[in-house]
Amino acid sequence: MRILKFYKTPGLRAGQLKSKLQKVLEIETSVTDLETELCYYVEIAEPLEEEEIRVLKWILSSPFERECLRCDSVFSNIQDHAIVIEIGPRLNFSTAFSTNVVSICKSVKLNKVTRIEAAIRYCIKLKGTIDKKIENDIVNVLGDKMTECRYVKPIETFDHGFRPEKWFDVDLIKEGRKALEKVNLKLGLAFDDWDLDYYTKLFLDKLKRNPTSVECFDLAQSNSEHSRHWFFKGRVILDGKEEEKSLIDMIIDTQNYSNPNNVIKFSDNSSAIEGFQVPVLCPVETHKSSHFDLKDIKQHLIFTAETHNFPTGVAPFSGATTGTGGRLRDIQAIGRGGNYIAGTAGYSVGNLHISGYDLPWEEKDAVYPSNMASPLEIIIEASNGASDYGNKFGEPVVCGFARSYGATNHAGIRREWIKPIMFSGGLGTMDANLTNKASF
Repeated sequence: MRILKFYKTPGLRAGQLKSKLQKVLEIETSVTDLETELCYYVEIAEPLEEEEIRVLKWILSSPFERECLRCDSVFSNIQDHAIVIEIGPRLNFSTAFSTNVVSICKSVKLNKVTRIEAAIRYCIKLKGTIDKKIENDIVNVLGDKMTECRYVKPIETFDHGFRPEKWFDVDLIKEGRKALEKVNLKLGLAFDDWDLDYYTKLFLDKLKRNPTSVECFDLAQSNSEHSRHWFFKGRVILDGKEEEKSLIDMIIDTQNYSNPNNVIKFSDNSSAIEGFQVPVLCPVETHKSSHFDLKDIKQHLIFTAETHNFPTGVAPFSGATTGTGGRLRDIQAIGRGGNYIAGTAGYSVGNLHISGYDLPWEEKDAVYPSNMASPLEIIIEASNGASDYGNKFGEPVVCGFARSYGATNHAGIRREWIKPIMFSGGLGTMDANLTNKASF
């Protein structure tokens, strides 16, 4: 395996470049200019022939810029008072971009290409010099901390020698709770004291065996913030008295007092209500190319929604895209297949602190966690991300809401959406004869 490199300028569109420059200037005012280029890292299994390189460049080039790719960087010989920072995807997994491009390569018989990743190279021009801390702060605003990292030198191989650690037994029988505490720190499982006590008792007293590292990791994922669905079926104890119904029972109970038009409820990826007979263009043959006929088909209405809060707080664009993508998947996976129509999006964030637009209720000295994006960045980038993913599928966002709030009351208690709410909802349809999943 070897890596080919192709470069293209500029690396970012004018609007994106302006936004990045503004963020850099907020950190270091001595910056005078910011230039970018895009670098494609192409992994090949065998050397490419001249014609194969021409086809590869054709795939990677814009239709209106056929000769835009070069084999050398414009930042190869930078002058004094300038630094080059390269930001690219983390290399421990292939990106969706790589998967799509490699698929295109295979479709044109370019099977020697095994992976392609794209990185952005920034040339930052300064009046003087900057220290390492300022440089690291600039890196943090140029890239997505969740999905990207800095390349300190050009990539020569995608294989950096990292291998998954083999699974192992967590010896609770011999060491007790301390064994679980050790694996909690080692794997970053985020178990709290309640979790440690509960799982220790579960394996020692009920299952009477040691858990594996894989089981512990799986428990941590099931216990994560946006996967904690089991909580809704848990016992509810208020003031020492157990309630008769769980939270999910209380939610389901509302169906006894609402319109009885549910077709699918609490049993599939989405919900559906009784629909109508509508004229639909349908292919005469579904297993091969054919003409379309107009048929009257009964279609039910689908609606589903979810939130993707913490991921959107850490990485607004990619967090919102995956939130939208997961919800789109749920519409398509209902019954034996549904069709999306339009989406809605909502955002609740803290005080925006827009530069040059001071608002009297926004507290200027409020501290925000360093691992979370600012409310202003979230409201902009999350909106871009949700629309970006929907646009790729042809689903428009047609309505939504945005709220910004943050205040400290007279008792000194601060209330603010530090962790944002990113709400994604979608409307669709499904054929009535596809309501129930098939048994095989």
